[in-house]
Amino acid sequence: MGESERYLDLRLKKIRIGDDNNALMALIAINIMIFISFGLIQVIYYMTESSATAFHYEILRWFILPAKLNTLALMPWTVLTYMFVHTGVLYTLVTLLWLWAFGSILLDISGNRKVIPLYIYGGVAGAVIYIAANYAIPQLRSEIEYNTFMGGTASIMAIAVATTAMAPQYKLFRMLNGGIPLWILTAVFVLITASGDGGTAHHLADLGGGVMGYLFIVSYNKGYDLGKWMHDLYSWFMNLFNPDKKRQSKSVKDKIFYNTDGRKPYHRNPIISQERIDQILDKINQKGYNNLTEDEKNILKKTRETDF
Repeated sequence: MGESERYLDLRLKKIRIGDDNNALMALIAINIMIFISFGLIQVIYYMTESSATAFHYEILRWFILPAKLNTLALMPWTVLTYMFVHTGVLYTLVTLLWLWAFGSILLDISGNRKVIPLYIYGGVAGAVIYIAANYAIPQLRSEIEYNTFMGGTASIMAIAVATTAMAPQYKLFRMLNGGIPLWILTAVFVLITASGDGGTAHHLADLGGGVMGYLFIVSYNKGYDLGKWMHDLYSWFMNLFNPDKKRQSKSVKDKIFYNTDGRKPYHRNPIISQERIDQILDKINQKGYNNLTEDEKNILKKTRETDF
């Protein structure tokens, strides 16, 4: 077991499903709340003996992606909302299970900051490809007036491909002959998605989401974080309502005391406190274990050895 996995024993003491800053659970919660909301509205329509067509025309169509550009121009927000709209209990459950499976691995590998940007980028890329396919394929162009797209499969495909691109040899179910490589799970997901009955445009949209996820990671490895502006915008917006909130910007050096009495100059003695451990765990949650400094890794190691 590597160092990047051993910290989980400490992390689990602090991080739970309902913890703040858990982007994956927030994303799943949003999808569930929207699903329940549409379900309740649909029940009301049925109770008032309204048809499913009325529900679709009066409610649902304002949140799902239209294939026709003229229609999209009247409700451009659907480029974002469609990826959170799901219908059908079984379909929604399976979709969210895939989201949880790949999203939780992404959290372990890289921290908290990539999940939501990847979901949104993948969904937007899927929307672009879906609309382009409806205009490019003659069979679809004849029905473009009625074609629509909803669901988060393109977004999840982006997360799945990005996670696999970051750590293709990440192992699942390690008790089974050393584990199953992550790329196998991704291949199964791609095959299941491609064999669905969504149609050609839907499958191409999902593929577009996957390509976007790969490009996101390639860009990140080159030093450009495509999701940074989202986090900056979110922080700016939240600080509008918290003017007194001060960001903690202390470096590692600010947390180290130097003691040179009878010792060599610059010999550092870290003071380990629960607050310091929590800060390191928060950093792992946000950026991943690999972004820790050597001092922070040594603190975690010492904490495990002393059973802090």
